[in-house]
Amino acid sequence: MKFKKLYLVSLTGAFLLNPSLVLASSYDAAVKDAKTSINNARSLNYEWRDSRKLLEKADKLNKEGKTDEAMNLVTDARKQGEMAVLQAKLYADVNGPH
Repeated sequence: MKFKKLYLVSLTGAFLLNPSLVLASSYDAAVKDAKTSINNARSLNYEWRDSRKLLEKADKLNKEGKTDEAMNLVTDARKQGEMAVLQAKLYADVNGPH
């Protein structure tokens, strides 16, 4: 019985400490956050032109195993979505053509 528990603890630790699994789950979560941010900007009719292109490029890099570079692009895309929402709020009270 002790051996079985030790085996399960070791196996669980190996999965949790595996960097590729950690990066994969954090990458997926980061993409989800970025898409939410971009969709918020879209709902305000202020989506920036390249935000989704960054996510597409990040997806390609992630598939090539370049997860760090992909994460940087996903972070940039999320920031673009957030800045677009801020821009929409700032320009909401501006009169005149925009």
